[in-house]
Amino acid sequence: MRSDDVLRLLVIELSLEDAEHQLSTLRNAGIAVRPSTAEDEDELDAVLERQPLDLILINSEHQLGVAKVSDAVIRSGKDVPVIVLLDDYSIENAVAAFKAGAVDAVDSESYDHVEAVIRREVTNLSQRRRARMLESSLRETEKRCHALLDSSRDAIAYVHEGMHVYANPAYLALFDYDEFDELEGLPILDMVAGEDAGRLKEVLREISKGTSAPDDVDVKISIPDGKTKAVAIEFSPASIDGEPCTQIVLRDKAMDPELAQELRDLKTTDLVTGLHNRQSFIKSLEAAISQVVSDNANHSVLYCEIDNFKSVLEQVGLAGVDLILGDIAKVISQELSDKDIAGRLGDNVFAIVCQGRTPEAAQKLGDAVRGAVESHISEVGGNSVTMSLSIGVTRVLESITKAQELLSYAAAGAREAAEQGGNRVYLYDLAKQKAKGEDDSVHWIERIKEALKTDKLTLVYQPIVSLHGAEETLYEALVRLVDEDGNEIPAGQFMPAIAGHDVMIKVDQWVIQNACIAIEKGREEAPDKKILIFLKLSTQTLNRPEVLPWLAKVIQKYRVPGDSLVFEAPESKLLTNLKPARQFVKGLKQLHCRFAIEQFGSGLNSFQILKHLPADYLKIDRAFMKDLPKKEENQERVKQISDQAHGMGKVTIAEFVEDASSMSILWQCGVNFVQGNFLQEPEKVLGYE
Repeated sequence: MRSDDVLRLLVIELSLEDAEHQLSTLRNAGIAVRPSTAEDEDELDAVLERQPLDLILINSEHQLGVAKVSDAVIRSGKDVPVIVLLDDYSIENAVAAFKAGAVDAVDSESYDHVEAVIRREVTNLSQRRRARMLESSLRETEKRCHALLDSSRDAIAYVHEGMHVYANPAYLALFDYDEFDELEGLPILDMVAGEDAGRLKEVLREISKGTSAPDDVDVKISIPDGKTKAVAIEFSPASIDGEPCTQIVLRDKAMDPELAQELRDLKTTDLVTGLHNRQSFIKSLEAAISQVVSDNANHSVLYCEIDNFKSVLEQVGLAGVDLILGDIAKVISQELSDKDIAGRLGDNVFAIVCQGRTPEAAQKLGDAVRGAVESHISEVGGNSVTMSLSIGVTRVLESITKAQELLSYAAAGAREAAEQGGNRVYLYDLAKQKAKGEDDSVHWIERIKEALKTDKLTLVYQPIVSLHGAEETLYEALVRLVDEDGNEIPAGQFMPAIAGHDVMIKVDQWVIQNACIAIEKGREEAPDKKILIFLKLSTQTLNRPEVLPWLAKVIQKYRVPGDSLVFEAPESKLLTNLKPARQFVKGLKQLHCRFAIEQFGSGLNSFQILKHLPADYLKIDRAFMKDLPKKEENQERVKQISDQAHGMGKVTIAEFVEDASSMSILWQCGVNFVQGNFLQEPEKVLGYE
């Protein structure tokens, strides 16, 4: 699952508390959930009918039963996997669940297993849906292609094992056939003059073995009245009705052959470098991917990016850069074998399909290319210019069927090489990168500890704007990490890695103290202005009551009114830490601080939590903001939350608002405040008017 996906989940549990616990476990694992529930068959049918679902999670002991749920899914005609939670797990019970229609059965107490199975089934479901969309698109594409083929003036046919399986009207007319039925099943060799049949037969034999066809083959074809005609036959792989075949196009040799070749070159060649252009290179890469899938071939990709390209461009200008790019292309070409295919992908990017090379062999080729480019000196307008490359290498994998995705991994390798100083080759191994990701938490923890010591954290503030003219000025404080070059790294890049570690308490305290300093400064500049700052609390801080006395001292030190600080935490985190959270919030109220619940509305009965936690603000779950103007169900849910919250005396806030249409809808729904980059991106000052 991608991090921005929302899992639409139907939970059928024995109790609402059990359902909420399962949801909290998934959210804590980083899975965004849009839940619903059903207690009987009527509710189940209604849910299946009125809203899209991705997955059903059912406890095997529930009165509905696995078989009834599976039957309801079948009746609905929807593709919704059913996963069974077994309180008493055994092989016999799991088999019974499978027979009842479940895709898997897991121990209800094995939360890691539940999470892993859900991720797997959501991925499988996504692939099935994508396959259905692709099948539909393929049918439509084939229809359009047939229409284009039928209207083409070129004589075009499809052959399978040397036999005609399709021919367009121009092809039929060339050989004086009225209908394709007269030609169907006839060998193409019968259409070729005797002296050329043997040569064409050999080409067709090589194509059937998977060998790339020549650009064209010059032959004479037999046309009516016993005459012959000189043509060039162009070959390309194709399929018809799902079966692989070869497309042949007959070109009249009356055209100047040099002109014909020039036209072909213009379609496939980058004019600056003489290498394949981007479109032609992508086509070659897709062919390499197909070979890996069908024949288990061994191919790799090199992604070569010129180091310090901007400074060279400033030095020699556009025209000079074109000369340098041409030089680099020649240097690269000299290092390649006949099987390697090089292309230019962008202003300063080259790529190479290394056919028949393992990643290690491709890495050696990359180092040879790197060394050759580094040694070359380009003379441009009296300037002697040397260049270097950062090169990423990755294997062409059977599991990656998109050329762009494969290039993105190779490009990531090139970025890694550049970050290590450039002029080097980096082998991007997906398995190693995954393991590296698991080590990220250690890296970030140490980096954050160092940042706390060296004052390399900073705060930015995003305004929370009233839709109904409130007098208070609200902001949310967001922490940033400042790197060695002075660039600010957003919290989203490091917070997930350090979540769950005690260093979060130090970060929370640093944020609180600096927010108090900002409020103190703001009050000095505008004494009559009431400023409130929202501050995120980690679960580590919620579980440490000793933070409260420290907070009281900070408030006294900076003479900040307690009600200027609004502490917030996500609904899912609060549910799984309810007892310590209740005690912590009780302490906050004694200090007159306010409290907000983030991601509110993400649970099955979110308002239940308000019986335990007296929140002042409810920040509506960001999932409802996605495509809000287009999704009536989201609009209805936002209005329900807003109406119920106002009835309880709570203030509502909508986060991640990104367009004017959403603003209008939220105003109509009665939401009190809105927040998002559409209104204003976070800034270092409390300067919103």
